[in-house]
Amino acid sequence: MKKLLTTLAFTTLSYFGFSQSCCSLTKDDMQLMASTKEFQAAHLSPLPYTHVSTVGGTMIEFKTPDGKMANAYLIKSAKPSNKYLFVYQEWWGLNDYIKKQSEVFYGDLKDVNVLAIDMYDGKIATDPKDAGALMSGADPARLQAIIKGALAYVGPKAKIASVGWCFGGGLSLKSAILEGKQAVGCVMYYGMPEKDVEQLKTLKCDVLGLFAGKEQWISPAVVAQFEKDMATAGKSVKVKSFDAEHAFANPSNPKFDREASEEAYTLAITYLKDKLK
Repeated sequence: MKKLLTTLAFTTLSYFGFSQSCCSLTKDDMQLMASTKEFQAAHLSPLPYTHVSTVGGTMIEFKTPDGKMANAYLIKSAKPSNKYLFVYQEWWGLNDYIKKQSEVFYGDLKDVNVLAIDMYDGKIATDPKDAGALMSGADPARLQAIIKGALAYVGPKAKIASVGWCFGGGLSLKSAILEGKQAVGCVMYYGMPEKDVEQLKTLKCDVLGLFAGKEQWISPAVVAQFEKDMATAGKSVKVKSFDAEHAFANPSNPKFDREASEEAYTLAITYLKDKLK
């Protein structure tokens, strides 16, 4: 009976500890704007694409601290490695384009495990209205639980860098904050920055921000404020703003900018190679 009571007490404390860490979480500006017609109109439906892995990528499941399960697309390093790249989806979800890009990173990084994390629990959108509903409806507590579950899956000895686009750009930064001392690098493509300076102070790595200078949402003013906030927090960020529209690096987007995308990828992969060497 004593053992049972102890177990129940630990479970209760763990639950309330998790709840308290999430109860103050709120949806960021990008989630709030996702349901607007203007934001949806800037994203045309992705072109059809079916991905077939050539490097052994496979879907996996892992436990999350809210008592549920989550999914991810895992590409294991050919050699045993404690180095991981966490990949965060655009607002469409963990679709085949994200899996394809994950394999591009995998091929260039060498000896790094790549984990593309499903932040929508299996849901994928193919039109802007549905994507807006998924992104605006995502529960911040669940998003955090998924990231924490991924951290538990890779273990406390893992060295982690992260990358993401759009919704995933903001998640990449949130992930780096949650990773604590395990974080070695963070790349965010045109994602909404964290605006809480106290949260930024807890970062243990620097950040590479790749932004779209022509967009109105994560605008040059938002990016400039992010740079100021990072300086106030005593953290390092390198920013590159391209003369391009939001989602310029997505080849399925009609506003895809090949030149900007290639330059951005060169910056990203050079940064990630250095952090995960």
